[in-house]
Amino acid sequence: MKKLFVFLAAFALVFSSSRMQAQVSESPEWATRIKAEGLSRSQVEEIAQYITDFSGSRLTASRQKRRADSLIVAKLGEFGLSNPRAAFASEFTRGGWDVVKTYAAMTSPYYCAFAVNPRAWSGSTDGLVKGECIIFDVQAKEDLEKYRGKVAGKILLLPSTREVEINFEPLATRYDEKELEALMEDNRAEARPRFGGGRGMPFDYRAYMELRQLMADFYKAEKPLCIVNGSGTFNIPGSSGVNYRAGDPEPIPEIALPVEDLGRMVRLIQKGQKVEMEMELINRFSDDCEVHNIYAEIPGTDPKLKDEIVLIGAHFDSWHGGTGAADNGSGCIVMVEAMRILKELGFKPKRTIRLALWGGEEQGLFGSRGYLNQYLYNDGKKLPGFDKFALYLNMDNGSGRFRGIYLERNDGAVPFFEAWMKNIESLGFKYLSPRTTGGTDHVAFTRVGLPAYQFIQDELEYFRTYHSVMDTYERLSMSDLKIDATIVAWLVACAANDPGRIPVNPAVNLNQ
Repeated sequence: MKKLFVFLAAFALVFSSSRMQAQVSESPEWATRIKAEGLSRSQVEEIAQYITDFSGSRLTASRQKRRADSLIVAKLGEFGLSNPRAAFASEFTRGGWDVVKTYAAMTSPYYCAFAVNPRAWSGSTDGLVKGECIIFDVQAKEDLEKYRGKVAGKILLLPSTREVEINFEPLATRYDEKELEALMEDNRAEARPRFGGGRGMPFDYRAYMELRQLMADFYKAEKPLCIVNGSGTFNIPGSSGVNYRAGDPEPIPEIALPVEDLGRMVRLIQKGQKVEMEMELINRFSDDCEVHNIYAEIPGTDPKLKDEIVLIGAHFDSWHGGTGAADNGSGCIVMVEAMRILKELGFKPKRTIRLALWGGEEQGLFGSRGYLNQYLYNDGKKLPGFDKFALYLNMDNGSGRFRGIYLERNDGAVPFFEAWMKNIESLGFKYLSPRTTGGTDHVAFTRVGLPAYQFIQDELEYFRTYHSVMDTYERLSMSDLKIDATIVAWLVACAANDPGRIPVNPAVNLNQ
């Protein structure tokens, strides 16, 4: 398989355009300086506290997110970056939503307070309310009829299909050499790209969403007291949202309850016990219907290249549970620190280096797609920024260490990263995968062929903690983040000064 990858690299070198003839990295002197600043004088921990503990959760369009926007803009200014700002990216039909108070407990057959999390954009209770819990088991639209007229004033428990068993696998993992070598194999024969190089949807997503909408309509008509969803394990509730548009009637209150606690109540009811709960949920809606991105720059200095953009970014929005540390405070921490390193060292890029902290990723890449539509490509047409786009590097898989990069089936990127990575192989950055990966903001750019890439990262415990109230500062690996920020700073320095530029992916047909 290594022979195939060497062939692809050689093919790219021979047949690339004249703009790609000289792929060079920055000098070893700059590599040493960047490593010293990033590894020995890092400010990763301070930035991490600022983005998580100080800023709090950052749900799209929430007042909490607007507060966090102001805080990070001020911090970027303190680092001396140029033109730090929050800017409009896209309309957002859901509007703003913030948690004010959350309390829920089982009161019969005995008292037990639960760790719960309201579902975003769900409604409030009328003060402290109490009600009987019933099992609401709906697997198909036909199941709804057996509950019609029977749920008003009741608390509906949606039984979880997830089985909870003792897991003897480690909670946190790193890639081993065999797994990394497998990622080097070209998988272009696969039917479609999958998240993380190998994960796909295990069910009919469209049918699932249609059923969820039918259930939402049922709730509006039948008026239960509250909906209880099984979400989260280890007695930690998850984070998610309901379908809502600003101006619609306030939805029925919904909460996420860990599957262990939900399972207890379901089993009690199945054994003939009467189960009751009390709760008080206060959530505040607002008419803020905009997604904002955060930007800052290190301006280019070359008269011919300064208008070209090397872009780095991560999504700044999070779900409302926890403080969005791994998802995706970690990416923001790394990208901010990379900019700080270069600014602190007085690096003078030929091209402009731009930081983008996206809004609205969790609800559908609103921030990155908004940037694309404003500056690069819209309505089937290239915009002026398209031909000045040099590179985008994205981070959004937790705080695990970078092991390499997914090259999005763009063979023309191979010689560039081969040249740039030579001075950072000692940091473990050694693998160039020809594969695609999805599920995050770089996809907004790759769909039109622009050179945009996501890193291969150690998973750590990401899929245990993300989208839950567990996603806090403690989930971050500071040593990994320091290395990641150093790698980004080096790659950005190389991309900003390389005489050549990674080409637009020739396999993408913009005329289709």
